[in-house]
Amino acid sequence: MLLERIEKENDIKELNMEELDQLAGEIREFLIQKISLTGGHLASNLGVVELTIAMHRVFTLPKDKMIWDVGHQSYTHKILTGRRAGFDALRKYGGMSGFPKRKESPCDAFDTGHSSTSISAGLGYVEARDLKGEDYSVISVIGDGAMTGGMAYEALNNAAHLKTNFIIVLNDNYMSISENVGGMSNYLAQLRTADFYTGLKKGVTNALHKIPTVGDHMIEQIRRTKSSIKQLVVPGMLFEDMGITYLGPIPGHDIGMLCRAFREAKKVEGPVLLHVLTQKGKGYAPAEKDPSRFHGTGPFDISTGEPLQKASKDTYTDIFSKVICDIGKHDPNVAVITAAMADGTGLSAFARYFPKRFFDVGIAEGHGVTFAAGLAAGGMHPVFAVYSSFLQRGYDQLIHDVGLQNLPVVLAVDRAGLVGSDGETHQGIFDLSYLGGIPNMTVISPKNRWELADMLRFAVQFDGPVAIRYPRGTAYDGYEKYRAPICYGKSEVIYEEEGIALISVGHMFEEAEKTRRAIKKIGYNCSLINARFVKPLDGEMIDELSKTHRLIVTIEENILCGGFGERVSDYVLKNHIPVQVLSLALPDDYIEHGSVDLLRREVLLDADSMTKRIVTEYVQLQQEEERK
Repeated sequence: MLLERIEKENDIKELNMEELDQLAGEIREFLIQKISLTGGHLASNLGVVELTIAMHRVFTLPKDKMIWDVGHQSYTHKILTGRRAGFDALRKYGGMSGFPKRKESPCDAFDTGHSSTSISAGLGYVEARDLKGEDYSVISVIGDGAMTGGMAYEALNNAAHLKTNFIIVLNDNYMSISENVGGMSNYLAQLRTADFYTGLKKGVTNALHKIPTVGDHMIEQIRRTKSSIKQLVVPGMLFEDMGITYLGPIPGHDIGMLCRAFREAKKVEGPVLLHVLTQKGKGYAPAEKDPSRFHGTGPFDISTGEPLQKASKDTYTDIFSKVICDIGKHDPNVAVITAAMADGTGLSAFARYFPKRFFDVGIAEGHGVTFAAGLAAGGMHPVFAVYSSFLQRGYDQLIHDVGLQNLPVVLAVDRAGLVGSDGETHQGIFDLSYLGGIPNMTVISPKNRWELADMLRFAVQFDGPVAIRYPRGTAYDGYEKYRAPICYGKSEVIYEEEGIALISVGHMFEEAEKTRRAIKKIGYNCSLINARFVKPLDGEMIDELSKTHRLIVTIEENILCGGFGERVSDYVLKNHIPVQVLSLALPDDYIEHGSVDLLRREVLLDADSMTKRIVTEYVQLQQEEERK
């Protein structure tokens, strides 16, 4: 196998051109086999095999810098840099990440996980290279979906002034923006990067610049004439008008043509964009047919493409989807928004039933928040369904456009808390902190599937911004009978005793309930309260608990800093309440990939760990009181 000859970066240069197509086939077989066992991002990686091979053939790592936008399509890059053995533990705790990680390899130039960042990062590398007088290539690979993010265009606009080489690869696996130009655009791409053409263009421009007064005017006239002609035949006029040389479209599965294009792109003195056409899921029929389902997949049967473990119960996202559709039937003012995640956030059904009230803003969370604010100001009641780690990309808009105006925008914050295998960039562990600090923002979190439905109905009727926080995965269906009406700012007492009081936030309720049972078995009384509202804080409940409890324990799957526990501690301190507060939360750190259950054990937020910490704290309090 050729794949066995790839043991480290740049080994691919030892193969001849005829062997590269065979290598591509072997890599596809390897990816399908490994991801069928571990799960991961399949369709996107199958689509960039030849593109990655060509990049590694032309460029030298780690000297040259490859920056992958989002980074979920970097599996072939990892194989070609000697990490093939790591796929057995892909996305598992302590194993290889599914995204580029600088700490994992010097060949990973930049950590990524969110969209539309690669051009900005690449431009930073270019400027650093030039300032330090170094010599290497910088290549930013960005998908057509990521080009819906405004940050990409901000970076393109900023890159236009460059006089040195910067290569941007537009991996186009969906749009058909160039079908109508065909051979002409390929001809122009080859002509304009030929040595004689680029040399002539540079020479003429320099000569004209030396002519006093009229030289610059002549250059401008030539530019305008050239642009008017190219407008008819060149698909990349948007980039050309920004000052970025456009090459393409280039067949993304032709290794020879890709290699030639990259070699020519290296000669351009300035920013150059290669428009590469690829097929998502290429080489595996089920992924070609349904690339969305194989974007991020769990283990599956290779012969059929069917998942090995089918969900037997509804997820929290499923519950949200069903309830928002029901609300939409009865309330024509409810509209929904997604940032290119209709399937992931459960809004696809709403889109089918109410297409005029469904809006996909693309990968542009900041725009999505302000768009929601505009809908609300216009009399609608928008619901923006968005992953927790992606919502933080619209933080300024949350403060300035939603909170400041106190507009009735509902934020359905999906994937809150630990999400597992996607790791640091996707863990939703900061939202209670960054949402809790926004004036006028109400933050709520359900303990189970039933409460999510009730909270969503409450939120769309509320006259102000509300964030509902819920996790990834199967919705907890216990404690259905504990379903008191949602009263603004009020928590829910599940068990009322004395001594120790557990206050659980949202989906940590199930773990908190296990902890209470364990404490009871040891022999201590223990109350259990469902917080419901993170903001505003239920101060009256804390006042009441302090009368019969010595220790209040807060439990949340959010970082400690700025979270629910600190809000409780602050309230107790300011009001001189005679009770001890123990805040059980996540550490002030980024948490790597791994199963949620394992990660909770690692950060001591599982029932066993919490029981030990609580009992130890309570025993110490009792001993201190006895000494007094």
